[in-house]
Amino acid sequence: MTRADRWLLPEGVEEVLPPQALKLETLRRDILDLYQAWGYELVVTPLIEFLDSLLVGSSHDLDIHTFKITDQLSGRMMGVRADITPQVARIDARNLHRDGPARLCYADSVLHTRPNGLLDSRVPIRIGAEMFGHADTGCDVELIVLMAQTLKLTGISNFHIVLGHVGIFRNLIAAAGLEGDAEAELFDCFQRKAYGDLDALLEQNLAGNTALADMLRALSRLSGDVSALEEAERVFAAAPENVRKAVAEVRAVADRVAVRLPQISLGFDLSELRGYQYHTGMVFAAYTPGYGRAVAKGGRFDDIGEVFGRARPASGFDADLKILARLSNRDYPRRRVILAPDSDDAGLQQLIDSLRSEGQTVVTHLGSSEPDAALIRELECSRRIVPGADGGWQVIDI
Repeated sequence: MTRADRWLLPEGVEEVLPPQALKLETLRRDILDLYQAWGYELVVTPLIEFLDSLLVGSSHDLDIHTFKITDQLSGRMMGVRADITPQVARIDARNLHRDGPARLCYADSVLHTRPNGLLDSRVPIRIGAEMFGHADTGCDVELIVLMAQTLKLTGISNFHIVLGHVGIFRNLIAAAGLEGDAEAELFDCFQRKAYGDLDALLEQNLAGNTALADMLRALSRLSGDVSALEEAERVFAAAPENVRKAVAEVRAVADRVAVRLPQISLGFDLSELRGYQYHTGMVFAAYTPGYGRAVAKGGRFDDIGEVFGRARPASGFDADLKILARLSNRDYPRRRVILAPDSDDAGLQQLIDSLRSEGQTVVTHLGSSEPDAALIRELECSRRIVPGADGGWQVIDI
């Protein structure tokens, strides 16, 4: 690397300059205050830890997104976190020892080996909320409503929430006795919405069980408004009990969310298998025009803490704070700057301390020369502290 290009950063890694940093930090504080008001307690997890605990419950995608390093003290493999949920699950399982629900939240950077999208950062800031220890659908309802409140606070008013349930596909596959390559191939067809390939696979693998084949075929096409949920209730009326229970959970959550968020558009995609290796039940996501992927997403990941010695039901959601800031429609006014002279006068210092304690920004102009117009514009000063007629100090507009 030459001196001319030493300033370059790796692809997908960026600096955050003052205007954007103000947006990020304002949002971070406001969102965490919102979570605290709902009873979610902040946790801070380590940037790196041993790989075998960092990837607990994770999918292959998360594994390939995780940077691996060797711990020079123990010789064991470590990873730089690409997700925070497994770490929070360990905190619930090993450190809190609570019998009732544990509501936890976080806001911190993660690192990815590759970006998720063309313009995405490899160092996103994940902000999210998770609840451990409650298996009822009321947990999912609370988190979906809190996710909506997060987006409203951000200034994203036009968004659409989509509900799904990975248990429908998983339980139909189990009932059909499919596993291994057959399950993987069907999963791939669902992900690609490749209906022709799906029909051929069903004909090949379930020729003797037309009822389950028809259910899987119908599931691949069950997305849309509430009519998709109504169609699911009809299609799966004779399905195995665990399939019918999953559909009933979607209905129960949707009905309650519609009451609590009457102005929010609700959709359904029962063929959505996002996080199939990770999620265990209800999944939900929020979408907004102008952004091609979910702006926030979550779902159930029950028993993720089992490897830490305590299996508990769990659900949660998160978002990339950088994406939220990019899509935010809020105003982020910078504080008015007051320019003060560089003096040790006790009266001046008392006035400066008083102004700063009130939340105002006071910048000291170092040196004895008068500040020029260029400096005032650069600092965006709107007022100055100058000597008063009575020998004291006063604040005047510039």
